Amino acid sequence: MTDGLTEEPPFCTRRGFLRTAAALSAVPAVLVPDPASAARELPGFPADVGLYRTAYRNWTGEITATGLWACAPDGPQQVVAVVNWARRQGWTVRARGASHSWSPLTIPEGTQPAAPVLLVDTTRHLTGLALDGRSAVRAGSGVTMEALLTYLEGHGLGLTAVPAPGDLTLGGALAVDGHGTAVPARGERRLPGHTYGSLSNLVLSLSAVVWDEGSDAYVLRTFRRDEADCAALLTHLGRALVTEVVLRVGADTHLRCVSRVDIPAGELFAAPGSSGRTFESFLDASGRVEAIWFAFTELPWLKVWSVAPTRPPASRRVSGPYNYPFSDSVPEPVADLVGRIVAEGAWSLAPVLGNLQYDVAALGLPATLSGDIWGPSKNTLLYLRPTTLRVHADGYAVLTSRGQVQRVIHEFTGLYRERLAAYAAENRFPVNGSVEIRVTGLDDPADAELAGAHAPLLSAVRPAESRPEWDCAVWLDVLTLPGTPHAEAFLRELERFLLGRYDGRAGAGYALARVEWSKGWAYTDSDAWRDEDVIGTTVPASFGEGVWGRAAGVLDRLDPHHVFSNAFLRRLLG
Repeated sequence: MTDGLTEEPPFCTRRGFLRTAAALSAVPAVLVPDPASAARELPGFPADVGLYRTAYRNWTGEITATGLWACAPDGPQQVVAVVNWARRQGWTVRARGASHSWSPLTIPEGTQPAAPVLLVDTTRHLTGLALDGRSAVRAGSGVTMEALLTYLEGHGLGLTAVPAPGDLTLGGALAVDGHGTAVPARGERRLPGHTYGSLSNLVLSLSAVVWDEGSDAYVLRTFRRDEADCAALLTHLGRALVTEVVLRVGADTHLRCVSRVDIPAGELFAAPGSSGRTFESFLDASGRVEAIWFAFTELPWLKVWSVAPTRPPASRRVSGPYNYPFSDSVPEPVADLVGRIVAEGAWSLAPVLGNLQYDVAALGLPATLSGDIWGPSKNTLLYLRPTTLRVHADGYAVLTSRGQVQRVIHEFTGLYRERLAAYAAENRFPVNGSVEIRVTGLDDPADAELAGAHAPLLSAVRPAESRPEWDCAVWLDVLTLPGTPHAEAFLRELERFLLGRYDGRAGAGYALARVEWSKGWAYTDSDAWRDEDVIGTTVPASFGEGVWGRAAGVLDRLDPHHVFSNAFLRRLLG
Protein backbone atom coordinates (compact mmCIF):
# COMPACT_ATOMS: atom_id res chain seq x y z
CA MET A 1 0.00 0.00 0.00
CA THR A 2 1.33 3.42 -0.98
CA ASP A 3 -0.19 6.83 -0.12
CA GLY A 4 -3.56 5.27 0.57
CA LEU A 5 -3.72 3.56 -2.84
CA THR A 6 -4.07 -0.19 -3.23
CA GLU A 7 -2.59 -1.62 -6.39
CA GLU A 8 -4.22 -4.53 -8.22
CA PRO A 9 -2.50 -6.68 -10.89
CA PRO A 10 0.46 -4.77 -12.41
CA PHE A 11 0.07 -3.06 -15.74
CA CYS A 12 2.01 -4.54 -18.64
CA THR A 13 4.61 -1.92 -19.52
CA ARG A 14 5.52 -1.09 -23.09
CA ARG A 15 8.98 -2.62 -22.60
CA GLY A 16 7.45 -5.78 -21.16
CA PHE A 17 4.90 -5.94 -23.95
CA LEU A 18 7.52 -5.60 -26.67
CA ARG A 19 9.67 -8.27 -25.09
CA THR A 20 6.88 -10.81 -24.71
CA ALA A 21 5.35 -9.85 -28.10
CA ALA A 22 2.65 -12.48 -27.72
CA ALA A 23 0.57 -9.75 -26.08
CA LEU A 24 -1.84 -11.53 -23.80
CA SER A 25 -5.02 -9.69 -23.00
CA ALA A 26 -4.26 -7.67 -19.89
CA VAL A 27 -6.42 -5.63 -17.53
CA PRO A 28 -4.78 -2.28 -16.71
CA ALA A 29 -3.86 -1.74 -13.09
CA VAL A 30 -6.55 -0.06 -11.03
CA LEU A 31 -5.50 2.06 -8.11
CA VAL A 32 -8.38 2.71 -5.70
CA PRO A 33 -7.90 6.02 -3.83
CA ASP A 34 -9.16 6.87 -0.40
CA PRO A 35 -12.04 9.39 -0.44
CA ALA A 36 -10.02 12.16 1.18
CA SER A 37 -7.32 11.94 -1.49
CA ALA A 38 -9.91 12.01 -4.28
CA ALA A 39 -11.69 14.99 -2.71
CA ARG A 40 -8.45 16.96 -2.54
CA GLU A 41 -7.46 16.29 -6.14
CA LEU A 42 -10.92 16.41 -7.74
CA PRO A 43 -12.95 18.86 -5.62
CA GLY A 44 -16.67 18.82 -6.21
CA PHE A 45 -16.67 15.60 -8.21
CA PRO A 46 -20.15 13.96 -8.20
CA ALA A 47 -20.29 12.02 -4.95
CA ASP A 48 -22.29 9.11 -6.33
CA VAL A 49 -19.77 8.32 -9.09
CA GLY A 50 -16.88 6.15 -7.96
CA LEU A 51 -13.38 7.32 -8.82
CA TYR A 52 -10.19 5.36 -9.32
CA ARG A 53 -6.79 5.73 -10.89
CA THR A 54 -5.96 3.53 -13.84
CA ALA A 55 -3.47 2.87 -16.60
CA TYR A 56 -4.26 3.29 -20.27
CA ARG A 57 -2.70 1.27 -23.06
CA ASN A 58 -3.74 1.20 -26.67
CA TRP A 59 -3.84 -2.07 -28.65
CA THR A 60 -0.07 -2.35 -29.13
CA GLY A 61 1.21 -0.46 -26.12
CA GLU A 62 2.66 2.27 -28.32
CA ILE A 63 0.53 4.83 -26.45
CA THR A 64 0.51 4.33 -22.69
CA ALA A 65 -0.25 6.37 -19.61
CA THR A 66 -0.34 5.45 -15.94
CA GLY A 67 -2.16 6.88 -12.96
CA LEU A 68 -4.95 8.66 -14.84
CA TRP A 69 -8.22 9.37 -13.08
CA ALA A 70 -11.16 7.30 -14.29
CA CYS A 71 -14.77 6.54 -13.43
CA ALA A 72 -17.56 4.22 -14.52
CA PRO A 73 -20.91 6.08 -14.46
CA ASP A 74 -23.91 3.82 -13.87
CA GLY A 75 -26.01 5.53 -16.54
CA PRO A 76 -26.30 8.49 -18.92
CA GLN A 77 -27.30 10.98 -16.22
CA GLN A 78 -24.16 10.25 -14.26
CA VAL A 79 -22.20 10.77 -17.47
CA VAL A 80 -23.81 14.20 -17.82
CA ALA A 81 -22.90 15.07 -14.22
CA VAL A 82 -19.28 14.01 -14.80
CA VAL A 83 -19.03 16.03 -18.01
CA ASN A 84 -20.40 19.19 -16.37
CA TRP A 85 -17.92 18.77 -13.52
CA ALA A 86 -15.11 18.46 -16.07
CA ARG A 87 -16.23 21.60 -17.89
CA ARG A 88 -16.23 23.62 -14.65
CA GLN A 89 -12.80 22.33 -13.70
CA GLY A 90 -11.21 22.72 -17.12
CA TRP A 91 -10.72 18.98 -17.57
CA THR A 92 -11.23 16.84 -20.66
CA VAL A 93 -13.29 13.65 -20.73
CA ARG A 94 -12.27 10.67 -22.85
CA ALA A 95 -14.59 7.71 -23.30
CA ARG A 96 -12.77 4.40 -22.96
CA GLY A 97 -14.07 1.09 -24.19
CA ALA A 98 -11.82 -1.80 -25.20
CA SER A 99 -8.87 0.44 -26.17
CA HIS A 100 -8.58 -1.68 -29.32
CA SER A 101 -7.14 1.13 -31.40
CA TRP A 102 -3.79 2.30 -32.68
CA SER A 103 -4.29 6.02 -33.24
CA PRO A 104 -4.18 8.77 -30.56
CA LEU A 105 -7.90 9.52 -30.67
CA THR A 106 -8.38 8.71 -26.97
CA ILE A 107 -5.15 10.15 -25.58
CA PRO A 108 -1.95 11.19 -27.35
CA GLU A 109 1.44 9.72 -26.54
CA GLY A 110 3.13 11.44 -23.63
CA THR A 111 -0.01 12.05 -21.54
CA GLN A 112 1.18 12.46 -17.95
CA PRO A 113 -0.46 11.09 -14.76
CA ALA A 114 -1.17 14.62 -13.56
CA ALA A 115 -2.89 15.62 -16.81
CA PRO A 116 -6.45 16.94 -16.33
CA VAL A 117 -7.88 13.99 -18.26
CA LEU A 118 -10.72 11.81 -17.00
CA LEU A 119 -11.36 8.41 -18.58
CA VAL A 120 -15.01 7.37 -18.62
CA ASP A 121 -15.33 3.59 -18.74
CA THR A 122 -18.40 2.71 -20.82
CA THR A 123 -17.99 -1.06 -20.52
CA ARG A 124 -19.30 -1.54 -16.97
CA HIS A 125 -22.76 -0.02 -17.09
CA LEU A 126 -23.56 1.47 -20.52
CA THR A 127 -24.28 -1.97 -21.89
CA GLY A 128 -28.06 -2.25 -22.18
CA LEU A 129 -29.63 -4.18 -25.06
CA ALA A 130 -33.28 -4.21 -26.12
CA LEU A 131 -35.17 -4.64 -29.37
CA ASP A 132 -36.72 -1.45 -30.68
CA GLY A 133 -39.51 -2.76 -32.84
CA ARG A 134 -38.95 -5.69 -35.17
CA SER A 135 -36.02 -4.30 -37.16
CA ALA A 136 -33.95 -2.22 -34.74
CA VAL A 137 -31.97 -2.69 -31.55
CA ARG A 138 -31.29 -0.17 -28.78
CA ALA A 139 -27.77 -0.62 -27.39
CA GLY A 140 -25.54 1.07 -24.87
CA SER A 141 -22.29 2.39 -26.30
CA GLY A 142 -20.22 0.19 -24.00
CA VAL A 143 -21.66 -3.14 -25.15
CA THR A 144 -19.17 -5.35 -26.97
CA MET A 145 -19.74 -6.40 -30.54
CA GLU A 146 -19.80 -10.05 -29.47
CA ALA A 147 -22.51 -9.36 -26.87
CA LEU A 148 -24.53 -7.36 -29.40
CA LEU A 149 -24.31 -10.02 -32.11
CA THR A 150 -25.11 -12.79 -29.62
CA TYR A 151 -28.21 -10.90 -28.52
CA LEU A 152 -29.28 -10.33 -32.12
CA GLU A 153 -28.67 -13.97 -33.03
CA GLY A 154 -30.99 -15.00 -30.21
CA HIS A 155 -33.74 -13.05 -31.95
CA GLY A 156 -32.99 -14.25 -35.46
CA LEU A 157 -31.24 -11.00 -36.39
CA GLY A 158 -27.74 -10.09 -37.54
CA LEU A 159 -25.46 -7.81 -39.52
CA THR A 160 -23.91 -8.29 -42.95
CA ALA A 161 -20.31 -7.51 -41.96
CA VAL A 162 -18.52 -6.54 -38.75
CA PRO A 163 -14.94 -6.06 -37.53
CA ALA A 164 -13.20 -9.35 -36.71
CA PRO A 165 -12.53 -8.68 -32.97
CA GLY A 166 -15.54 -9.36 -30.76
CA ASP A 167 -14.19 -7.36 -27.82
CA LEU A 168 -14.67 -3.98 -29.53
CA THR A 169 -17.30 -1.78 -27.94
CA LEU A 170 -20.11 -0.61 -30.17
CA GLY A 171 -19.40 3.02 -29.28
CA GLY A 172 -15.75 2.65 -30.15
CA ALA A 173 -16.53 0.97 -33.46
CA LEU A 174 -19.01 3.68 -34.43
CA ALA A 175 -16.60 6.47 -33.49
CA VAL A 176 -14.18 5.26 -36.18
CA ASP A 177 -16.66 3.81 -38.72
CA GLY A 178 -15.82 0.19 -37.90
CA HIS A 179 -16.37 -2.18 -40.80
CA GLY A 180 -16.02 -5.74 -42.03
CA THR A 181 -15.70 -6.99 -45.58
CA ALA A 182 -18.70 -7.32 -47.90
CA VAL A 183 -20.10 -6.14 -51.21
CA PRO A 184 -22.97 -7.72 -53.15
CA ALA A 185 -22.00 -10.88 -54.99
CA ARG A 186 -22.96 -10.92 -58.63
CA GLY A 187 -26.77 -10.98 -58.71
CA GLU A 188 -27.11 -10.48 -54.93
CA ARG A 189 -29.48 -7.86 -53.51
CA ARG A 190 -29.21 -6.16 -50.17
CA LEU A 191 -31.51 -7.62 -47.54
CA PRO A 192 -33.81 -5.25 -45.61
CA GLY A 193 -32.12 -3.92 -42.49
CA HIS A 194 -28.60 -4.57 -43.76
CA THR A 195 -25.78 -2.49 -45.24
CA TYR A 196 -22.55 -3.20 -47.10
CA GLY A 197 -21.05 -0.04 -45.61
CA SER A 198 -19.74 0.70 -42.14
CA LEU A 199 -21.55 0.13 -38.86
CA SER A 200 -22.19 3.89 -38.69
CA ASN A 201 -24.50 3.54 -41.68
CA LEU A 202 -26.93 1.46 -39.60
CA VAL A 203 -27.59 4.13 -36.96
CA LEU A 204 -31.20 5.33 -36.74
CA SER A 205 -30.67 7.58 -33.73
CA LEU A 206 -28.13 8.19 -31.02
CA SER A 207 -27.99 9.88 -27.62
CA ALA A 208 -25.00 12.09 -26.90
CA VAL A 209 -23.90 14.54 -24.23
CA VAL A 210 -23.85 17.98 -25.88
CA TRP A 211 -23.71 21.64 -24.89
CA ASP A 212 -27.03 23.42 -24.41
CA GLU A 213 -26.73 27.20 -24.51
CA GLY A 214 -30.07 27.77 -22.83
CA SER A 215 -29.16 25.61 -19.85
CA ASP A 216 -25.55 26.82 -19.79
CA ALA A 217 -24.62 23.17 -19.29
CA TYR A 218 -24.06 19.89 -21.05
CA VAL A 219 -27.21 17.81 -21.45
CA LEU A 220 -28.22 14.47 -22.89
CA ARG A 221 -29.87 14.82 -26.28
CA THR A 222 -31.15 12.31 -28.81
CA PHE A 223 -30.39 12.91 -32.49
CA ARG A 224 -32.34 11.22 -35.28
CA ARG A 225 -30.56 10.10 -38.41
CA ASP A 226 -32.57 12.59 -40.48
CA GLU A 227 -31.21 15.53 -38.42
CA ALA A 228 -28.30 17.34 -40.04
CA ASP A 229 -26.24 17.43 -36.83
CA CYS A 230 -26.46 13.67 -36.47
CA ALA A 231 -24.29 13.25 -39.57
CA ALA A 232 -21.27 14.58 -37.66
CA LEU A 233 -21.87 12.28 -34.69
CA LEU A 234 -22.19 9.06 -36.69
CA THR A 235 -18.36 8.90 -36.99
CA HIS A 236 -17.09 11.44 -34.47
CA LEU A 237 -13.48 10.29 -33.88
CA GLY A 238 -13.83 10.74 -30.12
CA ARG A 239 -14.88 14.39 -30.46
CA ALA A 240 -18.18 13.53 -28.76
CA LEU A 241 -19.52 11.15 -26.14
CA VAL A 242 -22.37 8.87 -27.21
CA THR A 243 -24.20 6.88 -24.54
CA GLU A 244 -26.76 4.90 -26.57
CA VAL A 245 -27.64 4.14 -30.18
CA VAL A 246 -30.51 2.59 -32.08
CA LEU A 247 -29.33 0.46 -35.01
CA ARG A 248 -31.23 -0.84 -38.00
CA VAL A 249 -30.88 -4.62 -38.17
CA GLY A 250 -32.21 -7.38 -40.41
CA ALA A 251 -32.75 -11.10 -40.53
CA ASP A 252 -29.67 -13.15 -39.72
CA THR A 253 -27.99 -15.18 -42.44
CA HIS A 254 -25.95 -18.33 -42.28
CA LEU A 255 -22.51 -17.97 -43.82
CA ARG A 256 -19.99 -20.45 -45.12
CA CYS A 257 -16.35 -19.43 -44.80
CA VAL A 258 -13.79 -21.30 -46.90
CA SER A 259 -10.08 -20.66 -46.39
CA ARG A 260 -7.50 -21.21 -49.11
CA VAL A 261 -3.72 -21.11 -48.87
CA ASP A 262 -2.85 -22.43 -52.33
CA ILE A 263 -3.22 -19.40 -54.64
CA PRO A 264 -0.03 -17.49 -55.46
CA ALA A 265 -0.09 -13.77 -54.80
CA GLY A 266 0.90 -13.22 -58.41
CA GLU A 267 -2.37 -14.86 -59.49
CA LEU A 268 -4.65 -13.51 -56.75
CA PHE A 269 -3.40 -9.94 -57.17
CA ALA A 270 -2.84 -10.13 -60.93
CA ALA A 271 -3.35 -7.23 -63.32
CA PRO A 272 -6.98 -6.37 -64.12
CA GLY A 273 -8.40 -8.48 -66.91
CA SER A 274 -6.30 -11.51 -66.01
CA SER A 275 -7.89 -14.92 -65.97
CA GLY A 276 -7.60 -17.37 -63.13
CA ARG A 277 -8.21 -17.17 -59.42
CA THR A 278 -8.09 -13.39 -59.01
CA PHE A 279 -9.37 -11.44 -56.04
CA GLU A 280 -12.01 -9.98 -58.33
CA SER A 281 -13.28 -13.42 -59.33
CA PHE A 282 -13.93 -14.38 -55.71
CA LEU A 283 -15.54 -11.00 -55.07
CA ASP A 284 -17.94 -11.54 -57.96
CA ALA A 285 -18.79 -15.06 -56.78
CA SER A 286 -19.35 -14.37 -53.06
CA GLY A 287 -18.97 -10.66 -52.32
CA ARG A 288 -17.17 -11.34 -49.02
CA VAL A 289 -13.40 -11.76 -49.28
CA GLU A 290 -10.33 -11.15 -47.14
CA ALA A 291 -6.69 -11.77 -48.04
CA ILE A 292 -3.94 -12.05 -45.40
CA TRP A 293 -0.52 -12.02 -47.07
CA PHE A 294 2.37 -12.71 -44.70
CA ALA A 295 5.58 -10.81 -45.41
CA PHE A 296 8.12 -12.53 -47.66
CA THR A 297 5.73 -15.31 -48.68
CA GLU A 298 4.01 -16.06 -51.96
CA LEU A 299 0.78 -17.78 -50.88
CA PRO A 300 -1.76 -15.57 -49.02
CA TRP A 301 -4.37 -16.89 -46.62
CA LEU A 302 -7.64 -16.17 -48.45
CA LYS A 303 -10.99 -16.24 -46.65
CA VAL A 304 -14.15 -16.36 -48.75
CA TRP A 305 -17.57 -16.05 -47.12
CA SER A 306 -20.77 -16.91 -48.98
CA VAL A 307 -24.43 -16.88 -48.02
CA ALA A 308 -25.56 -20.48 -47.41
CA PRO A 309 -29.02 -20.99 -45.84
CA THR A 310 -28.30 -24.70 -45.37
CA ARG A 311 -25.03 -26.37 -44.43
CA PRO A 312 -22.95 -27.44 -47.44
CA PRO A 313 -21.97 -31.10 -47.09
CA ALA A 314 -18.25 -30.29 -46.89
CA SER A 315 -18.62 -27.61 -44.21
CA ARG A 316 -18.27 -28.06 -40.47
CA ARG A 317 -21.06 -26.52 -38.41
CA VAL A 318 -19.70 -24.05 -35.82
CA SER A 319 -21.70 -23.08 -32.76
CA GLY A 320 -19.59 -20.14 -31.65
CA PRO A 321 -17.05 -17.58 -32.93
CA TYR A 322 -13.22 -17.64 -32.90
CA ASN A 323 -12.67 -20.79 -34.90
CA TYR A 324 -8.98 -20.31 -35.71
CA PRO A 325 -7.23 -21.22 -32.42
CA PHE A 326 -3.81 -21.25 -34.09
CA SER A 327 -4.31 -17.56 -34.83
CA ASP A 328 -6.09 -16.47 -31.64
CA SER A 329 -3.45 -17.87 -29.31
CA VAL A 330 0.10 -17.34 -30.52
CA PRO A 331 1.73 -20.75 -31.10
CA GLU A 332 4.91 -21.35 -29.13
CA PRO A 333 7.24 -21.40 -32.18
CA VAL A 334 5.88 -18.02 -33.33
CA ALA A 335 6.07 -16.55 -29.82
CA ASP A 336 9.65 -17.80 -29.41
CA LEU A 337 10.74 -16.37 -32.75
CA VAL A 338 9.04 -13.02 -32.10
CA GLY A 339 10.68 -12.89 -28.69
CA ARG A 340 14.07 -13.50 -30.23
CA ILE A 341 13.53 -10.90 -32.97
CA VAL A 342 12.55 -8.22 -30.48
CA ALA A 343 14.89 -9.08 -27.61
CA GLU A 344 17.98 -9.60 -29.81
CA GLY A 345 17.13 -7.08 -32.50
CA ALA A 346 17.20 -9.90 -35.05
CA TRP A 347 14.98 -8.06 -37.51
CA SER A 348 16.52 -9.86 -40.49
CA LEU A 349 14.54 -12.93 -39.40
CA ALA A 350 11.39 -11.28 -40.80
CA PRO A 351 11.30 -13.69 -43.80
CA VAL A 352 11.55 -16.64 -41.41
CA LEU A 353 8.69 -15.24 -39.31
CA GLY A 354 6.53 -14.60 -42.36
CA ASN A 355 6.97 -18.13 -43.62
CA LEU A 356 6.41 -19.56 -40.14
CA GLN A 357 3.13 -17.64 -39.84
CA TYR A 358 2.05 -19.00 -43.22
CA ASP A 359 2.99 -22.55 -42.18
CA VAL A 360 1.00 -22.20 -38.96
CA ALA A 361 -2.09 -21.16 -40.95
CA ALA A 362 -1.60 -23.80 -43.66
CA LEU A 363 -1.20 -26.58 -41.07
CA GLY A 364 -3.63 -25.16 -38.53
CA LEU A 365 -6.63 -24.96 -40.87
CA PRO A 366 -6.87 -28.72 -41.52
CA ALA A 367 -5.69 -29.63 -38.01
CA THR A 368 -8.57 -27.67 -36.44
CA LEU A 369 -11.10 -28.48 -39.17
CA SER A 370 -11.54 -24.76 -39.74
CA GLY A 371 -10.81 -24.56 -43.45
CA ASP A 372 -14.50 -24.82 -44.33
CA ILE A 373 -16.94 -23.72 -41.63
CA TRP A 374 -20.62 -22.80 -41.58
CA GLY A 375 -23.04 -21.26 -39.11
CA PRO A 376 -24.93 -18.13 -38.07
CA SER A 377 -23.16 -15.00 -39.30
CA LYS A 378 -21.59 -14.16 -35.92
CA ASN A 379 -19.76 -17.46 -35.75
CA THR A 380 -17.78 -16.94 -38.94
CA LEU A 381 -17.43 -13.14 -38.88
CA LEU A 382 -15.85 -12.89 -35.40
CA TYR A 383 -12.48 -14.58 -35.47
CA LEU A 384 -9.96 -12.45 -33.56
CA ARG A 385 -9.38 -12.68 -29.80
CA PRO A 386 -7.33 -10.24 -27.68
CA THR A 387 -4.75 -13.01 -27.24
CA THR A 388 -3.59 -12.77 -30.85
CA LEU A 389 -0.19 -11.32 -31.73
CA ARG A 390 -0.45 -7.55 -31.36
CA VAL A 391 1.15 -5.62 -34.19
CA HIS A 392 1.24 -2.05 -35.43
CA ALA A 393 -1.09 -1.49 -38.40
CA ASP A 394 -1.42 1.27 -40.91
CA GLY A 395 -4.75 1.59 -42.72
CA TYR A 396 -6.40 3.23 -45.73
CA ALA A 397 -9.69 2.97 -47.62
CA VAL A 398 -9.50 3.45 -51.38
CA LEU A 399 -12.87 4.46 -52.83
CA THR A 400 -13.38 3.22 -56.38
CA SER A 401 -15.83 1.47 -58.67
CA ARG A 402 -16.36 -2.27 -58.58
CA GLY A 403 -14.66 -2.65 -61.95
CA GLN A 404 -11.44 -1.03 -60.64
CA VAL A 405 -10.98 -3.12 -57.48
CA GLN A 406 -8.52 -5.56 -59.06
CA ARG A 407 -6.55 -2.63 -60.51
CA VAL A 408 -6.18 -0.94 -57.13
CA ILE A 409 -5.13 -4.18 -55.44
CA HIS A 410 -2.67 -5.03 -58.22
CA GLU A 411 -1.05 -1.59 -58.11
CA PHE A 412 -0.73 -1.52 -54.33
CA THR A 413 0.58 -5.07 -53.91
CA GLY A 414 3.01 -4.54 -56.77
CA LEU A 415 4.48 -1.48 -55.07
CA TYR A 416 4.53 -3.25 -51.69
CA ARG A 417 6.39 -6.23 -53.12
CA GLU A 418 8.91 -4.06 -54.97
CA ARG A 419 9.66 -1.79 -52.01
CA LEU A 420 9.90 -4.67 -49.53
CA ALA A 421 12.44 -6.40 -51.80
CA ALA A 422 14.40 -3.15 -52.18
CA TYR A 423 14.59 -2.67 -48.41
CA ALA A 424 15.61 -6.29 -47.88
CA ALA A 425 18.41 -5.88 -50.44
CA GLU A 426 19.77 -3.18 -48.13
CA ASN A 427 19.41 -5.49 -45.10
CA ARG A 428 16.38 -3.57 -43.84
CA PHE A 429 13.26 -5.52 -42.90
CA PRO A 430 10.49 -3.06 -42.02
CA VAL A 431 7.57 -5.54 -42.19
CA ASN A 432 7.32 -8.81 -40.29
CA GLY A 433 3.55 -9.14 -40.20
CA SER A 434 1.14 -9.19 -43.11
CA VAL A 435 -0.83 -7.21 -45.65
CA GLU A 436 -4.60 -7.45 -45.13
CA ILE A 437 -7.04 -6.62 -47.90
CA ARG A 438 -10.83 -6.27 -47.58
CA VAL A 439 -13.56 -4.70 -49.73
CA THR A 440 -16.77 -3.06 -48.52
CA GLY A 441 -19.59 -1.01 -49.93
CA LEU A 442 -19.99 2.69 -49.20
CA ASP A 443 -22.26 4.33 -46.63
CA ASP A 444 -25.44 4.74 -48.65
CA PRO A 445 -27.89 6.45 -46.23
CA ALA A 446 -30.83 4.75 -48.00
CA ASP A 447 -29.75 1.53 -46.27
CA ALA A 448 -31.02 2.98 -42.98
CA GLU A 449 -34.54 2.88 -44.46
CA LEU A 450 -35.37 6.22 -42.86
CA ALA A 451 -36.59 9.09 -45.00
CA GLY A 452 -34.12 11.96 -45.01
CA ALA A 453 -31.26 9.99 -43.46
CA HIS A 454 -27.85 11.63 -43.81
CA ALA A 455 -24.57 9.92 -44.70
CA PRO A 456 -21.91 10.00 -41.96
CA LEU A 457 -19.81 13.08 -42.63
CA LEU A 458 -16.46 11.66 -41.49
CA SER A 459 -16.79 8.00 -42.41
CA ALA A 460 -13.90 6.88 -44.61
CA VAL A 461 -16.52 5.25 -46.84
CA ARG A 462 -18.74 8.29 -47.16
CA PRO A 463 -19.73 8.43 -50.85
CA ALA A 464 -17.92 11.04 -52.95
CA GLU A 465 -20.68 13.37 -54.10
CA SER A 466 -19.03 14.11 -57.45
CA ARG A 467 -18.29 10.46 -58.26
CA PRO A 468 -21.53 8.46 -58.10
CA GLU A 469 -19.91 5.59 -60.02
CA TRP A 470 -17.68 4.81 -57.05
CA ASP A 471 -19.59 2.16 -55.16
CA CYS A 472 -17.05 0.34 -52.97
CA ALA A 473 -13.81 0.72 -51.03
CA VAL A 474 -10.66 -1.38 -50.88
CA TRP A 475 -9.27 -1.46 -47.34
CA LEU A 476 -5.48 -1.88 -47.19
CA ASP A 477 -3.54 -2.57 -43.97
CA VAL A 478 0.14 -3.40 -43.40
CA LEU A 479 1.04 -5.00 -40.07
CA THR A 480 4.42 -5.14 -38.32
CA LEU A 481 5.75 -5.51 -34.78
CA PRO A 482 5.93 -2.26 -32.79
CA GLY A 483 9.45 -0.90 -32.73
CA THR A 484 10.53 -2.52 -36.01
CA PRO A 485 13.38 -0.41 -37.46
CA HIS A 486 12.61 1.43 -40.70
CA ALA A 487 8.91 0.59 -40.46
CA GLU A 488 7.75 4.21 -40.37
CA ALA A 489 9.89 5.18 -43.36
CA PHE A 490 8.55 2.20 -45.32
CA LEU A 491 4.93 2.91 -44.37
CA ARG A 492 5.46 6.57 -45.28
CA GLU A 493 6.42 5.48 -48.80
CA LEU A 494 3.26 3.40 -49.09
CA GLU A 495 1.15 6.24 -47.72
CA ARG A 496 2.61 8.78 -50.11
CA PHE A 497 1.84 6.43 -52.98
CA LEU A 498 -1.76 5.85 -51.88
CA LEU A 499 -2.64 9.44 -51.01
CA GLY A 500 -0.79 10.79 -54.04
CA ARG A 501 -1.91 8.36 -56.70
CA TYR A 502 -5.50 7.95 -55.53
CA ASP A 503 -6.49 11.58 -55.07
CA GLY A 504 -9.59 11.42 -57.27
CA ARG A 505 -8.17 13.84 -59.79
CA ALA A 506 -7.47 13.53 -63.49
CA GLY A 507 -4.87 10.88 -64.22
CA ALA A 508 -5.95 8.80 -61.24
CA GLY A 509 -9.58 9.72 -61.29
CA TYR A 510 -10.66 6.14 -60.78
CA ALA A 511 -9.94 6.10 -57.02
CA LEU A 512 -9.65 8.21 -53.87
CA ALA A 513 -7.70 7.22 -50.75
CA ARG A 514 -8.73 8.16 -47.22
CA VAL A 515 -7.06 7.21 -43.95
CA GLU A 516 -8.51 4.53 -41.68
CA TRP A 517 -9.11 6.44 -38.46
CA SER A 518 -8.21 3.76 -35.93
CA LYS A 519 -4.94 2.71 -37.61
CA GLY A 520 -1.55 4.29 -38.31
CA TRP A 521 -1.27 7.17 -40.83
CA ALA A 522 0.36 10.59 -41.33
CA TYR A 523 3.83 9.01 -41.19
CA THR A 524 7.15 10.76 -41.03
CA ASP A 525 10.33 8.71 -41.35
CA SER A 526 10.24 8.06 -37.62
CA ASP A 527 6.66 8.35 -36.34
CA ALA A 528 3.00 7.91 -37.16
CA TRP A 529 0.46 10.74 -36.83
CA ARG A 530 3.20 13.38 -37.18
CA ASP A 531 3.03 14.53 -40.82
CA GLU A 532 1.30 17.88 -40.41
CA ASP A 533 0.62 18.25 -44.12
CA VAL A 534 -1.30 14.97 -44.18
CA ILE A 535 -3.16 15.85 -40.98
CA GLY A 536 -3.98 19.44 -41.86
CA THR A 537 -4.35 19.34 -45.64
CA THR A 538 -4.51 15.90 -47.29
CA VAL A 539 -7.00 14.29 -44.92
CA PRO A 540 -9.53 17.17 -45.01
CA ALA A 541 -9.16 17.39 -48.80
CA SER A 542 -10.04 13.72 -49.17
CA PHE A 543 -13.52 14.54 -47.82
CA GLY A 544 -13.84 17.95 -49.45
CA GLU A 545 -13.68 21.32 -47.74
CA GLY A 546 -17.45 21.57 -47.45
CA VAL A 547 -17.93 18.19 -45.79
CA TRP A 548 -14.92 18.57 -43.51
CA GLY A 549 -15.92 22.07 -42.50
CA ARG A 550 -19.49 21.03 -41.70
CA ALA A 551 -18.32 18.15 -39.53
CA ALA A 552 -15.78 20.21 -37.63
CA GLY A 553 -18.28 23.02 -37.18
CA VAL A 554 -21.02 20.80 -35.78
CA LEU A 555 -18.68 18.97 -33.40
CA ASP A 556 -17.33 22.30 -32.14
CA ARG A 557 -20.81 23.75 -31.69
CA LEU A 558 -21.95 20.70 -29.73
CA ASP A 559 -18.81 20.87 -27.57
CA PRO A 560 -17.60 24.50 -27.60
CA HIS A 561 -15.56 23.98 -24.43
CA HIS A 562 -13.59 21.10 -25.98
CA VAL A 563 -14.39 18.79 -23.10
CA PHE A 564 -14.32 15.91 -25.62
CA SER A 565 -10.97 16.63 -27.18
CA ASN A 566 -7.23 16.21 -26.88
CA ALA A 567 -4.10 17.71 -28.40
CA PHE A 568 -4.19 15.42 -31.44
CA LEU A 569 -7.86 16.09 -32.19
CA ARG A 570 -7.18 19.82 -31.99
CA ARG A 571 -4.51 19.40 -34.66
CA LEU A 572 -6.91 17.39 -36.79
CA LEU A 573 -10.24 19.17 -36.34
CA GLY A 574 -9.28 22.47 -34.79
